[in-house]
Amino acid sequence: QVQLVESGGGLVQPGGSLTLSCTASGRIYSSHVIGWFRQAPGQEREFLAAIRFGVGRTYYSDSVKGRFIISKDGAKTVHLQMNSLKSEETGVYYCARANGLETTASQYVAWGQGTQVTVSS
Repeated sequence: QVQLVESGGGLVQPGGSLTLSCTASGRIYSSHVIGWFRQAPGQEREFLAAIRFGVGRTYYSDSVKGRFIISKDGAKTVHLQMNSLKSEETGVYYCARANGLETTASQYVAWGQGTQVTVSS
């Protein structure tokens, strides 16, 4: 079972940028999909973006399309570049693995521990 670890969270001002990383302990197969989710306090996990690792096909939620970029880096890392961040995007950001291009959290089978992102002046 691949284990995932997120990094790169922190404090950023509204309108600023931050890049998160998701690193796997084992191999990510070409058929696997790595997704990023955000969970605000008291809310469910919200899908943000996903990438099919082999071909690099990407998918974004409407809320982040044009501002966030998901990419792979080598065999074990996926980045999420976040631009023009808004205060309401504060939350814990998780990466997770699925077997298909899914947007529902329940379809993801392995999760990282999350990294906190705070967007505030």
